[in-house]
Amino acid sequence: MYFKNSRFKILMIIIIPLVYACGKTTASKAGLNIQYQILNLSPDLGSVNLFIDYLQVNKSPIVFNVNQGYFYVPSTDTPYQIRSAVGSLSPLFSRHDILKTGTKYSLFIIGNVASNTLQQILTVDTATTSKVGTGKLRFLNASPTESGGLDVSINGTTIFSNVVYSTYRDYIEVPAGNYDLKINETGSTNIIKELPIVTVQDGKLYTVYSFGYSNRTDSATFNTAIITNK
Repeated sequence: MYFKNSRFKILMIIIIPLVYACGKTTASKAGLNIQYQILNLSPDLGSVNLFIDYLQVNKSPIVFNVNQGYFYVPSTDTPYQIRSAVGSLSPLFSRHDILKTGTKYSLFIIGNVASNTLQQILTVDTATTSKVGTGKLRFLNASPTESGGLDVSINGTTIFSNVVYSTYRDYIEVPAGNYDLKINETGSTNIIKELPIVTVQDGKLYTVYSFGYSNRTDSATFNTAIITNK
């Protein structure tokens, strides 16, 4: 009888912790469905990596003006740390954003190290569905020499005006189709950049962004690019 009771006690000791563990609610990493991308727009920062829970998340270093696209994050544990890909592993900066499942995000690193003006802009790249036959565009100004603002026009119609440095304008709907997209400094009719024909597809989301310096002629000169968010 003592033997049977002992076995019962041993089984209870094993089962109770298992039941307790099963009752806990923990976020499934596979079920987060959070996509993240980093745009390194600082010409003198050098290549960087993203660390979460002390582990590198991106597969290869993120270099200036190279968009590697979205990747899935394995955890929402903070901080998210941006570290140099070479030399010291000390964090360049940390973020404590609250991220939502099923959402896309872009982190733009702007400014430069030499003038101690590095900063970040985090955008939410998931928006309400556009009307049938339309897509959505937004614009972000990450060019430090364009602090006076930029205007954006498509097919001769201004859709964003006076977008100052380190800010962006949210998505607007435009009919699906092909567009001649031009950028000029606010208050001037002089076009400083014209993109190749931009095709807006039905139901798609796009971010147009400027970066670089209008007073430079090297790889860090003023430029623009476009991201397909959806």
